[in-house]
Amino acid sequence: MASVIASVTASALAAGLLAGCAGAGGAASSRAGSVSVLMVNNPQMVELRKLTAAHFTKETGIEVNFTTLPENDTRDKAGQDFAHQTGQYDVATISNFEVPFYARNGWLRPLDAYAAEDGAFDRADLLEPVRRSLTADGKLYAVPFYGESSFLMYRKDVFAEQGLTMPAHPTWRQVADLAAAVDGAREGMRGICLRGQPGWGELIAPLTTVVNTFGGTWFTKDWRARLTSPEFVRATEFYVRLVREHGEKGAAQAGYAECLNGVVQGRAAMWYDATAAAGPLEAAGSPVRGRIGYAPAPVERTAASGWLYTWAWGLQKASKVPDRAWKFIAWASGKEYEALVGREAGWAGVPAGKRASTYESGPYRQAAAAFWNVTRASIASADPWRPGTRPRPAPGIQFVGIPEFSDLGTKVSREISAAISGRQSVATALRKSQTMAARVGERYRRR
Repeated sequence: MASVIASVTASALAAGLLAGCAGAGGAASSRAGSVSVLMVNNPQMVELRKLTAAHFTKETGIEVNFTTLPENDTRDKAGQDFAHQTGQYDVATISNFEVPFYARNGWLRPLDAYAAEDGAFDRADLLEPVRRSLTADGKLYAVPFYGESSFLMYRKDVFAEQGLTMPAHPTWRQVADLAAAVDGAREGMRGICLRGQPGWGELIAPLTTVVNTFGGTWFTKDWRARLTSPEFVRATEFYVRLVREHGEKGAAQAGYAECLNGVVQGRAAMWYDATAAAGPLEAAGSPVRGRIGYAPAPVERTAASGWLYTWAWGLQKASKVPDRAWKFIAWASGKEYEALVGREAGWAGVPAGKRASTYESGPYRQAAAAFWNVTRASIASADPWRPGTRPRPAPGIQFVGIPEFSDLGTKVSREISAAISGRQSVATALRKSQTMAARVGERYRRR
């Protein structure tokens, strides 16, 4: 596998990862005293932006020029800038999906020396699964801002009103029954929210975990595409039927942000998604704070099915201010920043899932009592090399760890999203998807 990845050239990877994107851009930070950062507009990043000037800039004198964009747009813009090494952004949020490819194409600066010399950073405190996912050829190429797995969130109060009990380790069949039972329990409330928005990092992420636990896989170990296999078909039909019958309105355009808003506004009784969502749900001022229960990711044929993911800071090799950029990275991913968030915004909103010390913190355990243990257990049980019942040719739980997957996954997501909207059948969507996946698999077999 390493030789396959290493053979991917920068130009080929750029073609696979990048789709042109227009958006707000930050100026390159060659001028004294500044650093340019591109990041996703998730709630934890929005909070970081609020706190930076009054704390990091005040303490260091380094101004941070932020560009925040939706997830898909951030991926595109980071890929364009890093692939061409233009240096428009010194730092960007990238994930454990991109890190191996970016690193092997020379787009990132390794961070081991910075971490070793920075006594306050404490690299050993990083959770092993997350740290390992950001390492390539034995070198650390990105530092996590937060880590996550996936789990099931549900309205405890609504379940109690309906006389329903969430199993300690639910199966997907049980979840479907519960979604039917709780659908319409309150005016405007649907049984469950599941991502249906196109995007390999949107719809495909949760769907692939369902495929895994139903016994399916995108590719066999010898790169045979399996999107029309009985297991993949059953999983996809189950997912599409569940969201069509008991999911949110406009499900074909609903992603992480839309589901989060729906749960906060009382429009969904359950939600299967990232463990990082618990922070916003339990934040001070959230109308559902204290009303949410958390259960492990539902399973079918596997013992666990939660994904492993991290939004992390990557330092572009072309940056003209790497030392300054590292100071920002170390601060944003450090213990002191977590304590700052705890004081300023509440401990439940700390960008967790990356440090062992977070889960030993009394204030955090108290504020995150409803979800911290499930989150940590989910991260610990995630195995990117054996996420399902079948051997596979590349690592990844909610994705396939090859550069072509950003393009393939996105194209497949459009077909399945069309099935969710009722514009075509699941069978038609998967037949088209199988053809696309087979082309990718054939290229790898020839190598």
